[in-house]
Amino acid sequence: MNKKPIGIFDSGVGGLTVLREVRKALPKEDVVYFGDTARVPYGNKSQSTIIAFSRQNALFLLRKKVKMIIVACNTSSALALSDLKKNMNIPVVGVIDSGVIKALKNPDNKKIAIIGTRSTIKSKSYEKAIKKINPDIKVYSKSCPLFVPLVEEGVLNGRISDEVIKMYLEDIKRKGIDALILGCTHYPLLKKSIRSYLKDVNVIDSAKEVALYVSGLLTRKNLLNTGGGKRIDFYVSDEPAGFGKLAKLFLKKNILKPRVVNV
Repeated sequence: MNKKPIGIFDSGVGGLTVLREVRKALPKEDVVYFGDTARVPYGNKSQSTIIAFSRQNALFLLRKKVKMIIVACNTSSALALSDLKKNMNIPVVGVIDSGVIKALKNPDNKKIAIIGTRSTIKSKSYEKAIKKINPDIKVYSKSCPLFVPLVEEGVLNGRISDEVIKMYLEDIKRKGIDALILGCTHYPLLKKSIRSYLKDVNVIDSAKEVALYVSGLLTRKNLLNTGGGKRIDFYVSDEPAGFGKLAKLFLKKNILKPRVVNV
């Protein structure tokens, strides 16, 4: 089992931020990454559709003989994670709990905000996870649908991104929040600009936190690959015209052309 790869799936390219952090935390692990580019975005679809897509994605990764699955998509983590955990015989990890745990580790974080897609925010998954641990925390949620196209167009800083960030986060900033959880895997690429706008607010990158959690989980289960590995296989569900360009933006390096598969 130790030599088997880690499986990661996302609705498209956003999960590459999770892959990037996994490579930092677990440099000797092989990885199979699947981006469901034929059906992106997930953020505006129903829960039943998200569950169906997520099951198909997970089954594809199982066929690649992965030892665990990271659900890198926040929408799938919010709406389909419990279903996947019940139906998979390997560990399945989402991106919500690790970000929440990080936010709550600091006792000074009394007001926490979450930003994400409409489906993630509507599900209240982050809010429920926070309240389950500490019901006294004040939680503010905001969907920021324009952040994804900003990232995918490479508009990560400057006047346009600053104006969009202000438009979405001005109300949250007025609340005097202590921490902000980036509840979408695209958003870490805007982290620097978001931090600049929010000043002293603790901005929490769920991609980074889930990678650290996975490292601890594999250690506890004696599933770490200590032999070298380092292979990454990329798969997508539709013609990956812009995938390589976006992958270079997310990973800071060129990748081999991903293979197109049906799931």
